Amino acid sequence: MKLQASLGSASLQAVSAIAQAAEALGLDMLWTNETQHDPFLPHVPAAQHTQRLRLGTAVAIAFARSPTVIAQTAWDLAAVSHGRFVLGLGTQVKAHVERRFGMPWSAPVPRLREFIQAVRALWHTWQTGERLNFRGAHYQLTLMTPFFSPPPLDVPPPPIYIAGVGAPLCRLAGELADGFLLHPFHSRLYLDTVTVPAIRAGLAQAGREAGAVDLVATTFFVPPGDPAAEAQVRAQIAFYASTPSYRGVLAAHGWEGAGEELSALAARGQWGRMPALVTDEMLGVFALSGAWEQLPDLLRARYGSLVEHVGLYMPFEPGAQDETWRRLAQALAEV
Repeated sequence: MKLQASLGSASLQAVSAIAQAAEALGLDMLWTNETQHDPFLPHVPAAQHTQRLRLGTAVAIAFARSPTVIAQTAWDLAAVSHGRFVLGLGTQVKAHVERRFGMPWSAPVPRLREFIQAVRALWHTWQTGERLNFRGAHYQLTLMTPFFSPPPLDVPPPPIYIAGVGAPLCRLAGELADGFLLHPFHSRLYLDTVTVPAIRAGLAQAGREAGAVDLVATTFFVPPGDPAAEAQVRAQIAFYASTPSYRGVLAAHGWEGAGEELSALAARGQWGRMPALVTDEMLGVFALSGAWEQLPDLLRARYGSLVEHVGLYMPFEPGAQDETWRRLAQALAEV
């Protein structure tokens, strides 16, 4: 297994030092997300101050941008990182697309499929000089003159990973993506009964090989004797469990009622009451608990050979438990 980490909400000024430290400690990849900061900007200083560390967005919201804008940004990041950048895309939910980004909403799976195809069509035009002629239901891209075309890459175009929870997005990953970013709100039961079968169905539909999609897992972790960490994990699980589109994860365990209660509390803005609905049984299903030195065995027990790349649902902070991160990276490499 390879260890990956998240940049979290670190400022742009801190990125270079964080990326250098992650590489020095043996981490394989550093991800950014689209919450408080732009997900793409940090990868410029990160790429310029590292040589081996892979870099990616987990995730950038596709429907907040046009395919051309994302294609160009990813193209430039592939160039500056010498092929180490991974384009991770997500759909977000309707309320955020419409009310946070002010963009139109439509059925996410067919639109994301077309979005990925459009991005790859642009990359093909830039790499080969062939005429751009992409015509879909959502995007029509037919104009790309030499003046607006970036030079060809001397590395492969970025792999495209997508994220999701429900079976339709999992099938799309099998059909079209290079990787699938498992939502941290998952269980092994849900992976075995919903996620993996759907990805395999997509692979079969597209005639792709079984190992064509890289699975990346991010997991909640509660160190022993750390009530603050446990409270934070319970609050995060409660937040995700309150999202109706993630209700299937709870349903796999017969916990739909808890999801409905959490959704009602979230609708009333009663966030402080929500963590109490996450029972110890739920915590044990959705989070790992144990000493740091036990983590390699805990991760192997949960995922087996299902995933090759794993990370913890916490930001990587240089200077905080550096030797622990180093030992974890080394131990996982032996798993």
